This record gives sequence, structure tokens and C-alpha cells, in this order.
Amino acid sequence: MSQDQPRRPEQGRATGHEPIKYGDVFNVSGDLASKPVAPQDAAMMQTAETVVFGQTQKGGPAAVMQSAAARNARAALVGRRDATDVTVDQGVTVTETDIPGQRIITESVAGQLSFHLSTPPVQQAAPVGALEQSGITIGEAVEAAAQTVGDKPVDQGDAAAIQAAEVRATGSNVISPGGLAASAQSAAAHNEGVDRDEDKIRLGAVLTGATDKLPADKVATRQDAEGVASAELRNNPDLATQPDGVAASVAAAARLNEAVNPRDKIVWRGGSVATFGVFPSFLGSGAA
Repeated sequence: MSQDQPRRPEQGRATGHEPIKYGDVFNVSGDLASKPVAPQDAAMMQTAETVVFGQTQKGGPAAVMQSAAARNARAALVGRRDATDVTVDQGVTVTETDIPGQRIITESVAGQLSFHLSTPPVQQAAPVGALEQSGITIGEAVEAAAQTVGDKPVDQGDAAAIQAAEVRATGSNVISPGGLAASAQSAAAHNEGVDRDEDKIRLGAVLTGATDKLPADKVATRQDAEGVASAELRNNPDLATQPDGVAASVAAAARLNEAVNPRDKIVWRGGSVATFGVFPSFLGSGAA
């Protein structure tokens, strides 16, 4: 097995005037190396990893980027909705390639290799009809948020975002009893009456298996992302969306879908390659 691991952010960085930069955590050069790791960059990589592998990879680029971006945001060196300009322009790439006797995983940021892993192939059965998709669906994006903010207690902003996502995925304003949106609304109402944080219902409990809880689904678009973000904003007292939450995940999925060349294929787990390219900036993300 060969592996090129990203470096974890050093303790104590991003506490003064210097943010954690890409060059601090990845073996990259040029303009990218001097750029701070931004929250929306991490969200894009988290969504890409979740789509290809079914979850974010422990110690992988998405986890490292999330840790670095969180420290930069806590130190107020980047905004929670910021994206790095070169990442917006050139995107992130996650590729899983199966060749005889070998499984190769590569992940890149703005065209520069940040992670490479070569292992024996993994034997796994792909669901019938799930090998080729035209893009990432709203349900898949919402389910991906369970990996990034699964420990967060459900609040009214989350419930509103989940309801908006369900409405857009199904094309119906009717909320199914016991469905995804209904479960989120029930969880948010329960949490409002609970004082102890440990007794509150978490997003992971609501979002896990989201695609199976939706009666219908569709590929996420820019308009879907804007609708979900608007619903979350209207129901959040701080008038802000949750970093790496439901709205952010749908936005990242929409960016990925816009980036895929129509001639390309998105091939899921057990397949050959998943490639994502240019990500246009939208939903008000700033460029660092």
C-alpha cells in the first residue's frame, strides 16, 4: 500500500494573524499554497468524498480541510461562508479507480494532488441501476450532511432547510407523515422543550438514510440550493446558515453538478472514476 497523507493542522496555528494555509497541510505549491483553507472549500471536499466513498475518509483531505477551516473561522481569519478563489475557479477532484489487483484513490484541490492512496481492490456489490447518475441528488446531499454535522442538535433552521429540501426533491408541498421533513420538525420541537444538550435529538438521527425516506428525488441545482438556504436563513435567529449543514451540503452538490461535463460520467462506489471540476461561486460565498 502506498499513501501520501495530508498533514494535520498544527496546534496553535490560526490563533494570531496568520490563518492555516493550504501549504501548511498539503504538499502543494504556487498560489494555492498561500491561500487560507476556507469553510466552503471543506464543504465541497466533504460532499465529494461522501458521494464517492459513502462517507468522509478518516484523516483524509476533507477531514483535514474541515479542521483547518474551523480553526480559521474561530479565529475570525475567514468567514464561515468563504470559499478560496482558486478552489472556486478550479474545484476539487475525488477519483476512485479500480484496476486489476489495485484500487487507486486520488484527491486534488485546484488541480494539485493532495492525497494519493493505492490499496488492494475492495470487493463490494453496487446497487443495480446505481452505477451511472446524471448528478448528485438532493437526498444524497442531505444525507451527506449527516456525516459533517451529525452531532448537532436539530433546531428550527435545520428543520426548515430539510423541509425545503424535501419539497424540492419531491416537487410536492405535502409533507409525508413520518417522512424526512416531519421527523426533522418533530425533533426540532422536542429539542426546544429540552434543557440538557445530551437529551436532544441530533441531525444524524434524522438525516441518516435520507434518500430512503424521500418518496422521490432529483438532481440538485443552483435554484434548489438557493431555496434550501433561504428557508434555513429565515428560520435561524442569527440569519445565517449552518456551516457544513443541510443548506451548505445541497449548495456543494449543486456546485459539483454544475461542474460535471455533460460528456463525463459520475460513477459511484464500486465503479471506476468520479471527477468534479470547476465550481462557480454562488449563494453569496466570499472568495478569499
